[in-house]
Amino acid sequence: MGFERFGTVSFVAQTKVAEFIGYLDEGKVMGTQCKSCGTKFFPPRNDCAQCLGSDIEWFEITGKGKLLTFSKLIYAPAGFEGDLPYRICVVEYEDGVKVFGRISPSIPDEDVSIGMALVAVPVKLSGEKIAYEFQRA
Repeated sequence: MGFERFGTVSFVAQTKVAEFIGYLDEGKVMGTQCKSCGTKFFPPRNDCAQCLGSDIEWFEITGKGKLLTFSKLIYAPAGFEGDLPYRICVVEYEDGVKVFGRISPSIPDEDVSIGMALVAVPVKLSGEKIAYEFQRA
């Protein structure tokens, strides 16, 4: 099984960064970094958009990030209707990497606030599916 295991609905079965799924299975949320220019990417990329190089290495998204923005979705694209309502967000880490994802349903709406500390954590979904979400730091 490959990248089709990622998320509620996966729109691609293959990618150059399929190792991302293996890292999630190991309990790690990973990004990629260009060895040539140092640019970091999340979601992971195998080709650098900055210098166009392909010499990429993996790095772990660790520690606390700061919630920059969020939204509660009450309408969803096809395939995600059963997840409603859910919250999406962008979290920024100390190294400047910004990570997009979902806020854990274990955090009540009234507790979510800009600037709060969150951590990215892999989560098992139904069947063999896997993803990550943001939980309280």
